[in-house]
Amino acid sequence: MAEEEDDPGFDEDLDDGGNGVDSGQGKRKRLFSKELRCMMYGFGDDQNPYTESVDILEDLVIEFITEMTHKAMSIGRQGRVQVEDIVFLIRKDPRKFARVKDLLTMNEELKKARKAFDEANYGS
Repeated sequence: MAEEEDDPGFDEDLDDGGNGVDSGQGKRKRLFSKELRCMMYGFGDDQNPYTESVDILEDLVIEFITEMTHKAMSIGRQGRVQVEDIVFLIRKDPRKFARVKDLLTMNEELKKARKAFDEANYGS
């Protein structure tokens, strides 16, 4: 176990992700730490998971988002990310596709409900 901690190459690989989030001082601003901690707890981890575990998971999430964004920008209208591009990219993964479909349907229902609520309150 001490060998893993003393290996300098491991830390370099983690810090050199090339995803544009590095602030240049070796320390990155963590964007999703709070949410990931809650998700990890919800999936059975300790209420206060190890910071290293959260950091690794956040690196994976940021890498996934970055890759999907780059792919989405390369298809469809160049340089723009649209919902249809994301749906196109995940169409072959049934779990992700079903979740995105559910979220998009729920978003439309919420928009309709807000519109109806606003019309009822302010439309008369």
